[in-house]
Amino acid sequence: MSGLTQAAIFLGVLAGMEAVAYLMHKYLMHGPLWFLHESHHRPRQGWFELNDLFGVFFAIPSMILIYFGVRGHPGLLWAGLGMTAYGGFYFGFHDVLVHRRIRHRFAPRGGYLRRLVRAHLIHHKTLGRDGAVSFGFLYAPPIETLTGARGGTS
Repeated sequence: MSGLTQAAIFLGVLAGMEAVAYLMHKYLMHGPLWFLHESHHRPRQGWFELNDLFGVFFAIPSMILIYFGVRGHPGLLWAGLGMTAYGGFYFGFHDVLVHRRIRHRFAPRGGYLRRLVRAHLIHHKTLGRDGAVSFGFLYAPPIETLTGARGGTS
């Protein structure tokens, strides 16, 4: 398998995971799996929340892909690594940058990172499972489209 094919699989899965995460978040986390995700829309009591189980859920298929990938199926290795990379980006942007589960002083003042943080905070204005907007984790739609749907950002 060529390096170009490996990179294409890795990047394709990395990008595709945003679509998977969006659909899971909108239709499962804010649907039948709300009983787990609800903890993320409430003030956290301690370090962990039930919502963290979704990280385990997503880690299992990536570990299986990596396992079979190192045992003769290199395409699966790169797919598993793409899923793992998405999880790393998710943790960095969502848990560290937005929710500050690791303390830091960085506050994006503009551009993509600020839009990402604002979109997720608008998502959290809804405490219930219905009526939320912006279900992506690494893609944030233009804030204007969200504020029109929610009536402002304050």
